[in-house]
Amino acid sequence: MVYLPPLRHPRVTWGGWSTDFSARVLTMGIVNRTPDSFYDGGATYALERAVGAVVAAAEAGADWVDVGGVPFSPDALDVSEAEELDRVVPVVEGAQAWTDVVLSVDTSRPEVARQALVAGALVVNDTSGLRDPELADVVAAAGAAVVITHSLAPPRTHLRRPRYDDVVDEVKAYLADRVQAACDRGVAEDRIVVDPGHDLNKNTLHSLELTRRLPEIADLGLPLLAAVSNKDFVGESTGRSKPARLVPSVAAAAACVLGGARVLRMHDVAASVAAARMLEAVLGLREPTGLRHNLEDDEPG
Repeated sequence: MVYLPPLRHPRVTWGGWSTDFSARVLTMGIVNRTPDSFYDGGATYALERAVGAVVAAAEAGADWVDVGGVPFSPDALDVSEAEELDRVVPVVEGAQAWTDVVLSVDTSRPEVARQALVAGALVVNDTSGLRDPELADVVAAAGAAVVITHSLAPPRTHLRRPRYDDVVDEVKAYLADRVQAACDRGVAEDRIVVDPGHDLNKNTLHSLELTRRLPEIADLGLPLLAAVSNKDFVGESTGRSKPARLVPSVAAAAACVLGGARVLRMHDVAASVAAARMLEAVLGLREPTGLRHNLEDDEPG
């Protein structure tokens, strides 16, 4: 049996949604309402397509869907706060009429987070690691949940040749500090998820080391999110371009689950959900859906 560090708060209730992170591997679908998304090149930029993508992800088995309006990369087009609001809030509002899947908003701006939470989102996914402390205030005031991600540079800023003495130790210490900062501003600890930030201000060797030593991050005792889908470290590790990264992305996600991840942020929801169900069975978190192989009599009757 794989050893997994215990969670401080395995069973959580966020709004009207509940889960047990110690018994489930959750899949987070991704909908980027941007014209320059690194993955789909803007295929879900139109509002109706973005809402439809949320619904499709839910129907494919996603436990929650992450809605974003600003790419992490500083090479993408600049997006004002007003434009980001126009991109993400209508998607959250529109999706509410079609599905009750958990919605998160991928933003580092407090006002965008506030309005998205009012519109029905339950989680703020902040890739800046609460660099703006007001974001924690917004989460606390709404009684919402937050994903705290490790990244060294401010949002949309290049960090050339990032250096770490020990990337795992430094990421873990950073996340522990940011979790405490969130709690100090009123965010409930049972509403915090941590993300080591694969590829964010890290090179491929850093991301591989994080994956190998993920149990050290999981030892923080909070639900751990792994965002590995189609990342550059997957491509550089396998020599595959983005259209051909599904299999290695699922393999990287599986490695993260065996290291303690309990939420997988993935582009291909159906494949990721299937992998998650298999991993749950391997880890003894769930029973197989049927037991017939070599358990039936040779002769009928």
